[in-house]
Amino acid sequence: MNLAQKLGFPEKTKLLIIHADDAGLSHSENMATIQSLEKGIVNSYSIMVPCPWFYEMAVFAKNNPQFDNGIHLTLTCEWENYRFGPVLPIKQVPSLVDENGHFYKKREELRKNASSDDVRKELQAQIEKAIKFGLKPTHLDSHMYSIGASPKFFEIYRDLGKKYNLPIMISGQLMEMVGLNPDHTIKNGDLIIEKVHFGVFEYFESGKLSDYYSKVFENLVSGLNIILIHPAFDDNEMKGITINHPNFGSEWRQIDFDSFTSRENIAKLEESDIELITWNDIRNGERTVHNKELS
Repeated sequence: MNLAQKLGFPEKTKLLIIHADDAGLSHSENMATIQSLEKGIVNSYSIMVPCPWFYEMAVFAKNNPQFDNGIHLTLTCEWENYRFGPVLPIKQVPSLVDENGHFYKKREELRKNASSDDVRKELQAQIEKAIKFGLKPTHLDSHMYSIGASPKFFEIYRDLGKKYNLPIMISGQLMEMVGLNPDHTIKNGDLIIEKVHFGVFEYFESGKLSDYYSKVFENLVSGLNIILIHPAFDDNEMKGITINHPNFGSEWRQIDFDSFTSRENIAKLEESDIELITWNDIRNGERTVHNKELS
């Protein structure tokens, strides 16, 4: 029995999660994420616990348990002038930070410098901080999929999913993107996302990112699909954070927000044969909310 059948759908059903990464990154990211949930078709999001705006998003999550939310496990910080580091004291996880005490910008630096012990301690501390705050996460995923920087880090990710009884985002596509071999990493019994849909720089650079999103529902496959977006506003805060980083920059994130709150795209989803599900449905083994009622 596959996932669709477990949730009460026909075997070949196209299941979909529309997921917003990076909540907690900034006030702009938080406000756009909240509006995407309340007014758009985003039905899942995950929070970056180490970021300065975690508190604001965590309060929203506590007060709005109807929205599916997970922990966006964070080991890297890619921005030029906006820097942050671990939730644990640096002396407890020294291999995770650069000379200024911030997370490394690139997965390659993380792979080269980080110890498995420090990775485990920090990721567990992020989960524990969220739970202590009163959050009830529905899943675990990973910022920049940095848990794929090393097979050892990925096993820690898998172990934490088991420890906290939370599904984890596993995708052969994402593994290949970060240089991890899916054939050596995916195990029997893993919940696999059949297809991950996300914008790429080529679309953005050519002005066709909105077009990609408007057609994304036509390209879903049978089984579990996920659309990964990063909604925020093209405002001064996000321009400062994403300076000299056009991929997933402020303009890109505004397009993400606009596309998934668009009446046109909402209508396309409503008219489709796609079934929206959440990570919580997957965790519970049953569909608990009829998310298709979007109007």
